[in-house]
Amino acid sequence: MSWWGKVVGGAFGFLLGGPLGGLLGMALGHQFDHGFEGIISDGYTTQADMERIQAAFFTTTFSVMGHLAKADGRVSKDEIEMAERVMLQMQLDEAQRKVAVNLFNEGKRSNFIIDDVLRQFRKEAHRRTNLIQMFLEIQVYAAFADGLLHDKEEELLQHIFRMLGFSRFDYERIVGRVQAEMHLGSRQQRSTATSSAISDHDAYAILGVSREASDKDVKKAYRRLMNQHHPDKLVAKGMPEEMIKIATEKTHKIRAAYDQIKERRGMRK
Repeated sequence: MSWWGKVVGGAFGFLLGGPLGGLLGMALGHQFDHGFEGIISDGYTTQADMERIQAAFFTTTFSVMGHLAKADGRVSKDEIEMAERVMLQMQLDEAQRKVAVNLFNEGKRSNFIIDDVLRQFRKEAHRRTNLIQMFLEIQVYAAFADGLLHDKEEELLQHIFRMLGFSRFDYERIVGRVQAEMHLGSRQQRSTATSSAISDHDAYAILGVSREASDKDVKKAYRRLMNQHHPDKLVAKGMPEEMIKIATEKTHKIRAAYDQIKERRGMRK
């Protein structure tokens, strides 16, 4: 990926300063010059802007994931495996995986200043709501890695949502959708038939609509979610290209949920 080439070339300190630059530097074993802060453009996104956003997304994702894993006082085997699954989905090479692991470990430290990290990430993302939402969904997946959402994890998750400008309603909607997607994922591992791999309850939860929603509202919710999670659009907004598989799998689950509801209701295309 383009930003990774800058990282291994040792030039990234000039593009990403602040706490994220410091985290990335420590994860790489480098000492960046933190005096160079990325300048956010209100208009056209340059290649340098895109590289900085990709690095910020990568750095924030794995460091905050480590912080969440430690929220309840211990890091479980399931939480470590969840981080490793994300790395596997990204098809990271050995060097990239090492940096991701180091970032995860930095997030576990007691002196990890999460608010500063989130403030910079929000600034770098620059109103790219769909990109920030994708980050939040990954963190919710991580929080549910052991099948439970502990009180400390839930408190931290809600704080992360608030710091990134998302409401309590957004939090509940996204948590409900992620839980349903996780149910679908486990069911699909046990079934080859999509129709038998998803429950009606989970299908509605994934689309974020109630059973009483009209066909028009169901279609509207489906199209909105597909647009929000379109892999190419997310990459264009700054998601690292390695994460395209994660976004693709989410669109498959959204489509499976919609197909289930459409079949049950006898909806036309």
